[in-house]
Amino acid sequence: MKKIFRHCEIFKKNQYKRFEIKILFNNIKNMKKRKIVLIEDDVILSKVINEELEESDFDIHRAFTGSKGLDMIKSEMPDLVLLDLVLPEMSGFDVLAEAKKDPKTKNVPVIILTMLGSDDDIKKGISLGAQDYIVKSQHAVGEIIEKVKSFLQ
Repeated sequence: MKKIFRHCEIFKKNQYKRFEIKILFNNIKNMKKRKIVLIEDDVILSKVINEELEESDFDIHRAFTGSKGLDMIKSEMPDLVLLDLVLPEMSGFDVLAEAKKDPKTKNVPVIILTMLGSDDDIKKGISLGAQDYIVKSQHAVGEIIEKVKSFLQ
């Protein structure tokens, strides 16, 4: 009788562990990747940033023009936008201004990622609603990725 009871006790513990593992697995499976829209017209830089962010388990959506980027912000509702300022079709400043005007997208955080580093450009970007302003030439790609990670934690 003791042997049967012990067997049942072990069975219950294993069942409990299986149940715990199943819950943990479902939680991990259901975790949503953080979504980033990257609006950058430099194909090579866009690809490098995209690969680095995907390796860090982010869901990346890329646009190469300002107008496509604005459309993507509205359709994807990302957790973060990385925005270049010098873009074809529509400037990054215009994309930022339009995104912040729209009630649906006004709270989507934007980090400007550009070669323009004048005080006037920085002030304009921040005044339009950007959360941060990164001058590409002053930061390595790894530093940019770390800033994105820390911003989204």
